[in-house]
Amino acid sequence: MASHYEAPIRKPLIIGEKTYHDISVDVAAPVEGKANNLWWIAFSISLTAFLWGVGCIIYTIGTGIGVWGLNKTVGWAWDITNFVWWVGIGHAGTLISAVLLLFRQKWRMGINRSAEAMTIFSVIQAGLFPMIHMGRVWNANWVLPIPNQFGSLWVNFNSPLLWDVFAISTYLSVSLVFWWTGLLPDFAMLRDRAIKPFQKKIYGLLSFGWSGRVKDWNRFEEVSLVLAGLATPLVLSVHTIVSFDFATSVIPGWHTTIFPPYFVAGAIFSGFAMVNTLLIIMRKVSNLEDYITVQHIELMNIVIMITGSIVGVAYITELFIAWYSGVEYEQYAFLNRATGPYWWAYLLMMTCNVFSPQLMWSKRLRTSIIFSFIISIVVNVGMWFERFVIIVSSLHRDYLPSSWTMFSPTFVDIGIFIGTIGFFFLLFLLYARTFPVIAQAEVKTILKSSGENYKKLRDGNDH
Repeated sequence: MASHYEAPIRKPLIIGEKTYHDISVDVAAPVEGKANNLWWIAFSISLTAFLWGVGCIIYTIGTGIGVWGLNKTVGWAWDITNFVWWVGIGHAGTLISAVLLLFRQKWRMGINRSAEAMTIFSVIQAGLFPMIHMGRVWNANWVLPIPNQFGSLWVNFNSPLLWDVFAISTYLSVSLVFWWTGLLPDFAMLRDRAIKPFQKKIYGLLSFGWSGRVKDWNRFEEVSLVLAGLATPLVLSVHTIVSFDFATSVIPGWHTTIFPPYFVAGAIFSGFAMVNTLLIIMRKVSNLEDYITVQHIELMNIVIMITGSIVGVAYITELFIAWYSGVEYEQYAFLNRATGPYWWAYLLMMTCNVFSPQLMWSKRLRTSIIFSFIISIVVNVGMWFERFVIIVSSLHRDYLPSSWTMFSPTFVDIGIFIGTIGFFFLLFLLYARTFPVIAQAEVKTILKSSGENYKKLRDGNDH
């Protein structure tokens, strides 16, 4: 009887008769070879969107925030919606990596690298919005609590907007270190495979002199566990604090105590959906179907289904508490969301976030690549509308009916948003060409227990 490291019923996580050398070749191929046409098409589209966004940002800073669709009643709208949406997407990456590492889940090996990269790129997008929203970008240093000798007054430590600055910068730095640590063995592999002296030098610098000795690996595993342990509570804290931007105010529809857990669930929900979107594109563009298998996508879909259901429960709880509280203003805020002028946004939010993930109960649907891709996009559209509904529909009708108004975005609002999406994909595509998309060293550790030919061998020995 062969020794079993995992249940024989499980499907292999690495398809094809792979050896250790094959993994190195496959992982290094997108980096070492020439980019294919699919990559260039995606790159051109992203670059165009990014440049359009840069133009809109320059126009905004040059002219003033008045070029956005904001008005006296709706002082927060499109930009804060985008900010919360991007921070939400940034959450799944580190969470997938850290929590699954702590729980020793083998299926994280194929997807963790892309997920962590996604975290960093989306937090960069999120950080852009508060800075542009200031209108005077050159005063951006005022959000930092630097001493008064530098000519600015100390910030208000009671403001959740300041907690945001701390939470997001901490989250970004921990994610960056976590991601980089995981990349060290891969950079060393590329360093050893490189033929051009310049490439050898660059990857040599990036790998921090990794030699692959036992001591290196011991430290690597210790550091990974420590960082995973730090990153997990950070994931919870960051989105909790983002929700405090609303929950600590006194505006009906905002000051709800359910916001922190429900924002965290929503963030994981939208983040996992974005990871799915990226992975389905990546496995096609970089020919990695053997490592990012249908099983990986199915497991991601199950998480999307569960978190989508949690978000659905949160929506219903909100409605129930508004009714149960007996506060007319609170009741009106929710009634206006569902039946007011923005009813269509509310309906979209409910359909995309609560009903669409329920289709994943069907195994045929959750193992279909095309269906998964469509749902992953639908979910992120729904999550964007959720933020829009929370922000705009709570503000546009306040206590004074005389100041009731509607918000509609201008081309600048839309342009900046499209620009950040372009920027995000641009960063991701460049990353896929310079860094190994799959953690080859980690994938090799599961080859013996989860590779297709080894599973066959083992099952053959058992009989």
